[in-house]
Amino acid sequence: MSTADVDPHKLWLETPLLYSSHISARLGCNAYLKLENLQPSQSFKYRGISYFIQDALRQHGPEVHLVIASGGNAGLAAACASKALGLRCTVYLPEGVGASTIQFMKREGAEIVTVGKFYLQALRKAEEVVKADPNAVMVPAYDEYLLWEGHGSMIPEISRQLPPGTKPDAIVCSVGGGGLAGGVMHGCKSIGWADVSFIAVETTGSNCFYQSLAVNPGVFPMTSTPPEGVRVEHDAAYDVKVAHLSTLSSRASSLGASSPAAGIVKMALERKGRIKSVCVPDEMTMQAAALFAGLCSIFSARLRPAHPRILIEEHKFLVELACSATLAPAYKPDLFNKLVPTSSTIPRTVVFIVCGGFKISPEEMEGYSRVVESEVKQGGSWKVLCNGEQWDVEKI
Repeated sequence: MSTADVDPHKLWLETPLLYSSHISARLGCNAYLKLENLQPSQSFKYRGISYFIQDALRQHGPEVHLVIASGGNAGLAAACASKALGLRCTVYLPEGVGASTIQFMKREGAEIVTVGKFYLQALRKAEEVVKADPNAVMVPAYDEYLLWEGHGSMIPEISRQLPPGTKPDAIVCSVGGGGLAGGVMHGCKSIGWADVSFIAVETTGSNCFYQSLAVNPGVFPMTSTPPEGVRVEHDAAYDVKVAHLSTLSSRASSLGASSPAAGIVKMALERKGRIKSVCVPDEMTMQAAALFAGLCSIFSARLRPAHPRILIEEHKFLVELACSATLAPAYKPDLFNKLVPTSSTIPRTVVFIVCGGFKISPEEMEGYSRVVESEVKQGGSWKVLCNGEQWDVEKI
């Protein structure tokens, strides 16, 4: 089944594609925002996970017990989809998941079990339960073809929502374990957009996708030796090397996969179109989140005359750091122009996937704002990685 022919009885919403006059003016392009933050569970994950759960219902019947291990957004998606279909759902969480996230899942009827301090411990417990319960089915968080197919449904939507005859020069999204990246690549291939440039952005402290591409030939100009703390394994099923991070230092917790799906690495290495794998520091994603929310007061007064547009006009959406990683190039024209080179005749068209995420609050945003203000006052530049190169991006 192709992405263009997914189940007509889908649970996900066809989200708006918003033309951003703010970002377009800043970057000198036609910038569009695909608002996946408006899905029922407030993230893109609802697409693929609801699609997987619908398939589980067809395969196993109404007695199926959906089990998932999650740090938040995947569990929310499973809870929302299970409620919509009247199915039992149990979410295994590590300690430290926010009370509001747990309350949301419970309102959707999910059973909540807290196990261990880390996601892997919750996952192991969930796997034990699935083995012991004949009605149980494990709902994957990102490593599953049906998820990629479901997530990919946003691409045919985008093609219908863009002005007639428009094909984007680039699609930008964040990447953690690779579920969304797989969806974008799969969706593009299904509608003949395999040559569209794909820009995958992750934070430096959780860059397992970047490190995996770096140790395989195909995307970077040359392969590189993994840095300390990165273990590389060969995946026999897909015949690729996969990087495993021993620690995750990024505050963008929704990108916190220690390794990407091997199938997504393979897809990226074989993709016809250009792939640019980008790593940005947490502080840059915090700045993008604050600017996207229109929090003008976080910046020092000396910046206001030079950058009035950045400081006074934005979209007033709160999004997680995982989502604002996507938006980081939208607030750095010099970086954006390196990623999407200018055309002398036709304005560039770029789609940013606003992937959403529930795990953000005004209080957290205020904390990010203070961090960014301190960083900007110090001056200097942030280090950005792209396909083996390092670029300096000014802290303004």
